[in-house]
Amino acid sequence: MKDYPQLGVRQIHEGLRDGDFSARELASAAFDLIDELDPKVHAFLELTPELAYEQADAVDKAIAAREPIGILAGVPIAFKDNMNLEGTHTTCASHMLETYVSPFTATCVAKALDAGGICLGKTNMDEFAFGSSTETSFFGKTCNPWDLERVPGGSSGGSAAAVAAGMATLSLGSDTGGSIRQPGSFTGTVALKPSYGVVSRYGVVAFGSSLDQVGPFARSVEDAAFALNAISGRDPLDCTSQPCDIDYTANLDMGISGMRIGVVPSLLELDGLTTEVKRAFEQSVAKLEGLGAQIVEVELPNAAAAISAYYVLGPCEAFSNLSRFDSVRYGHHAHGKNLEQRYEDSRAQGFGAEAKRRIMLGAWLLASGVYDEYYIPAQKVRTLITADYTKAFEKVDAIVLPTSPRTAFKFGEVSDPASMYLSDIYTISINIAGNGGMSLPVALGEDSKLPIGLQIVGPQFHDEVILRVGAALETLTDIPRIAPLEKGDRS
Repeated sequence: MKDYPQLGVRQIHEGLRDGDFSARELASAAFDLIDELDPKVHAFLELTPELAYEQADAVDKAIAAREPIGILAGVPIAFKDNMNLEGTHTTCASHMLETYVSPFTATCVAKALDAGGICLGKTNMDEFAFGSSTETSFFGKTCNPWDLERVPGGSSGGSAAAVAAGMATLSLGSDTGGSIRQPGSFTGTVALKPSYGVVSRYGVVAFGSSLDQVGPFARSVEDAAFALNAISGRDPLDCTSQPCDIDYTANLDMGISGMRIGVVPSLLELDGLTTEVKRAFEQSVAKLEGLGAQIVEVELPNAAAAISAYYVLGPCEAFSNLSRFDSVRYGHHAHGKNLEQRYEDSRAQGFGAEAKRRIMLGAWLLASGVYDEYYIPAQKVRTLITADYTKAFEKVDAIVLPTSPRTAFKFGEVSDPASMYLSDIYTISINIAGNGGMSLPVALGEDSKLPIGLQIVGPQFHDEVILRVGAALETLTDIPRIAPLEKGDRS
């Protein structure tokens, strides 16, 4: 199936119904492409061909019997390796969990597979989702399919690269401060972080429990909407999940004439925003206006403090969540002379440098005398940022921002942790506030020739608005949705 990478969810569904191909043929085409490309890209940590063919055969059998099939029937899909799937390794790209085999399945994974999705395997990531480049993985870096010398972004870099290279039609990632949207921008994929609570976090290894959200990577807005239809909704196993009785595909063709789209002038003056990204943003705003939207200037006066607040709240929650990895119940186990030494050696050996950095920072921030000085003010900033967005959405239906201040950088180019953290300067605020956001590929950089993403932000629990705006703008973008990585192109 030479045309497999070009097929979207709708095309797969129709092709299966019309008998143009079978689900088994789709699975086979996906694994053939993975065999060809992934030695260069390294998007996957584990493949699940037996499970995939079993699921594909079930879809083909249902179609032959004229039985109903799910909205993702036959769609090859990959899952970030912090999402549990029974019988597979869930490593979080860490030496600490290198041998851990999951005894259960995360709700978001189960919903995707119950909808007929075909599981290709688990994708690479920054260790425990701590990073913006997928360089901190214990199992080695993932390369950007647009340029193998550059990062795919992070922490969901493997999920983004799998879709960008055409190996998977859809993938799921997690986003704590931009870990879906930033790699989406770097790899030219549609990357959606829904509002906090739209998708269950049960079975997803937690980084920051008040910040994490699961969302899809896709090659079109429609495919992202189909994926969200499949995985959203209330889950009794996750008390933060909310009922979502919404068809996210229903208003994709409505256009945006008369909609009010907000821009934030002050955020376009931040240090680090490159000329080509700013230019692509301005051109996209002009296109939105040309589609009939009213462009309205709004202010988010506390958004500049989001990075500071995030790097208090995030490490504190990470410290709490990673305390469970004690090497006794599961995880890397060192043989110390006593229990205390065993704990210390196991964690010293099992965690990488960035994980240790965030654990130690979180421990210090939660210490007596420090807590009042940093943690409580960070929570106050969170309240202010949330209020800023609430006020802004009284004036506009959606807000557009750059996704990342620059295009994908080369491996090793950004080595300073503080500089790396600034990669998420435009994405972090909505994790703090709980709003949904999506990165849409809108251009190739005039200088870099690499993908640039536009971030669309919507009111809480109105992610259909984000998708509607993205679908309209998508009609005016013509950048390739498959990265130009073919056999023999690059070494």
